[in-house]
Amino acid sequence: MFRRLVRALLPETLRRRIFRARRWFVRLPGLGELRFATLRRVRPVSRAFGTDRGGLSIDRHYIEQFLAGRGSDIHSHVLEIGDNCYTTAFGGHQVLASDVAHVEEGHEEANLVVDLASGRGLLPEAYDCVILTQTLQFIWHIHAAVRTLHCILKPGGVALVTLPGISQISRYDSERWGEYWRFTNLGAEKLFAEVFGAERVSVKTYGNVLSAAAFLYGLTSDELRPREIDDRDPDYQVILGVRAQKAGADRTG
Repeated sequence: MFRRLVRALLPETLRRRIFRARRWFVRLPGLGELRFATLRRVRPVSRAFGTDRGGLSIDRHYIEQFLAGRGSDIHSHVLEIGDNCYTTAFGGHQVLASDVAHVEEGHEEANLVVDLASGRGLLPEAYDCVILTQTLQFIWHIHAAVRTLHCILKPGGVALVTLPGISQISRYDSERWGEYWRFTNLGAEKLFAEVFGAERVSVKTYGNVLSAAAFLYGLTSDELRPREIDDRDPDYQVILGVRAQKAGADRTG
């Protein structure tokens, strides 16, 4: 913001003087001046995103922030992957029916066995909302999966999708069904706009350099101050939240 204002309002010679003077007051640490302390290590503190250390993982903190801001979209007939914890937490009494899908049989909380890429196990125009958190990175045929999301939504229905930006590999999932993708806001916008239309897609990014580094080390959200974890720097995208709405009877909110 400071640089944009200076560039817009002041001549070039004066701009250069201001920027040179500013370096004396906002000085970056010199080579060798940083103190790494316990983070000077080549192995993470946790390989389980911090979940094995107690507390809420940093990516889940951002996912919950995104969904909490979209509560009005989570209503009527809702589909979620794996379990329905977010459907219950953020939809509440607005949810009239809840389905839970999994790619494999034998999962107690799932009542549907589905394949998002092919659409197997899913009916067209069945859902008012689909909650799809941290799933698309495990699907090779990602464009087909987005088309399936569009297909199974009712007119006006909304897909709430979270995607990883800066993240370690989830070894457990990678060894079972593969892990193929990381995303940026531009990539996510194009991916969903091809199917839903650009005007019906919005993308939010969450994260900053500190939360990204902490997440990679396996620290938890509880180990950062609120202002540290909630500051947003679009150059350090830890989590992306996508809202994509199918054309039809729009629901405001």
